[in-house]
Amino acid sequence: MSKRSLAAIAAFALSAPVAFAAPPSSAKPDLRPDQAPAPPPAWVVQSNGYAQVLLKTLAEFNPEFASRFGLPGYDDKVVDMRPNVSERSRAALTKARDTLQADLAKTTDSNVREDLEIMIHAADRFIESSKLQDQYMLPYTDVGQTIFQGEFGLLQDQVAAARRPHALARLQCYVGMAPGCTPVTKEAEALFEAKVGDKKLLGPYRAEVEQNLANTKRYADGIRKLYAKYKIDGAGPALDTLQKQLDAYSAWVKSTVLPRARADARLPEAVYADNLKNVGIDIPPQELVRQAEQSFMEIQSEMETLAPYVAKAEGFAPTTDYRAVIKDLKKQQLDRNNIEPYYQTVIDKIEAIIREHHLVTLPQRKMIMRLASEAESAAQPAPHMDPPPLINNHGERGSFVLPLGNPPSGNGKNEAYDDFTCKACAWTLTAHEGRPGHELQFSAMVEHGVSLARSLFAFNSVNVEGWALYAEWMMVPYEPAGGQMIALQLRLLRAARAFLDPMLNLGLITRQRAHDILVNDVGISEAFAREELDRFMFRSPGQATAYFYGYSRILQLRARTEIALGGKFDLQQFNDFILSQGLLPPDQLAEAVNQQFIPAHAAQ
Repeated sequence: MSKRSLAAIAAFALSAPVAFAAPPSSAKPDLRPDQAPAPPPAWVVQSNGYAQVLLKTLAEFNPEFASRFGLPGYDDKVVDMRPNVSERSRAALTKARDTLQADLAKTTDSNVREDLEIMIHAADRFIESSKLQDQYMLPYTDVGQTIFQGEFGLLQDQVAAARRPHALARLQCYVGMAPGCTPVTKEAEALFEAKVGDKKLLGPYRAEVEQNLANTKRYADGIRKLYAKYKIDGAGPALDTLQKQLDAYSAWVKSTVLPRARADARLPEAVYADNLKNVGIDIPPQELVRQAEQSFMEIQSEMETLAPYVAKAEGFAPTTDYRAVIKDLKKQQLDRNNIEPYYQTVIDKIEAIIREHHLVTLPQRKMIMRLASEAESAAQPAPHMDPPPLINNHGERGSFVLPLGNPPSGNGKNEAYDDFTCKACAWTLTAHEGRPGHELQFSAMVEHGVSLARSLFAFNSVNVEGWALYAEWMMVPYEPAGGQMIALQLRLLRAARAFLDPMLNLGLITRQRAHDILVNDVGISEAFAREELDRFMFRSPGQATAYFYGYSRILQLRARTEIALGGKFDLQQFNDFILSQGLLPPDQLAEAVNQQFIPAHAAQ
């Protein structure tokens, strides 16, 4: 979502290709009766009751967010981009925060108090981010992406068939064909034009705008394909109107937004610092760079040590150059027809390893993996987890989604990935996006019951991505030699992200030098390198640093726990406990381990 004030309201919910968990719901249709989750504890029920005030406030301004995560009553409603939305949303959030503070003053249960503090902090973060966006940035919106994501939130296999027809009511509102609705293209134009005369405000990065313009047709085509796939009748007039409005919006962007676009990708220091806070980074960027640079060198050394063993195991020419080994591994490409079957084979093998070595508790049902459409790839050109509904979940599951290319930018050059479709690549990607990574993380919270505060409102990328990278690390000893090399390569990438993202945004390195590190030293494709650089510079500045930092914090916590418990340490119980806590920030997670897990196991 574009860097505008409204995005800040739902930043935690919409900022990345990851998901959140839900409190427990009724028995799932894909579970046996004896597998149905137990009723939630009384404190979770109380906490979730308090959470409604903040959840409904967010839903008022971004109903797609509420609908996407399962809150009923919002499927036919659309994002608020009417005049003064920033001021109105901050006033509503302030009122919600004050209500939560009053609830905190009268609450004695320690768990509920912790949850209320999480929600108050989340409201404060939303308000602060919104203020900074208004202070520094023009309110530009990629409307094509906004509409596609709103429609795709309802038109997919994991959404109940009874809900899908609501997508047409939402589409009719987007284009102004429903009572009380104004075309969102016109609302977005009005928001921008109301501030365009303020020369102190920065426009969007020019490359971002050009990429958005190139993607608009993909979004329109993608929406038409969704309506055809799910056979939603009567959509023709609204789809035709949408196409005309998006064409007109693109023309307006070229004439009005591009002249105010900036050539320098760097954000104001205060805005970038706020981005880092929102993804969960609680150390200065300079310290993050130092830690990541050191880790980068250490991982390279590990890869050099592993290279001759992988070359021998795979029958490659003898070498100690990890770069050459990665190139040879990438030659073992899967074609489109056998990508999903091959990944399913790897999923089955990983699950067998998890069970054999008692790494973590797995659900009985199978996970879902699928390839991305072109429109999905335009909206999110990296592998990601498509989340299940988090509220009122009735058995819907998340999906591991794999894009096959980075859609071309304004230059029209199509770029295909070779990073995700090589045989060795399937191991660590499955461990990260599937099991024991995101898919297990989300399903555990949905099925076992976690409060809204600890799933939705505690969310940040450090919490989520830290677990997924830790999941990759856990699987490395059990993977084939080629899988181990790719796992190290992607860990090298996460370290590179943690110093390249802040260095680019602080003006300490050029895009070309960052590109060379990614392509020559990390060994990723040109398509993947462009996706990464775009991510650092305009798609989501700051977010990519969270993987390395979150992973480091979990490793530190596990090391302290193993040292404290010695022979009483049980890895499966430790990992199950981590998942049971939801998306607690690192400090609060460490407190839970120190005060609950360690004492309980030390006493055994």
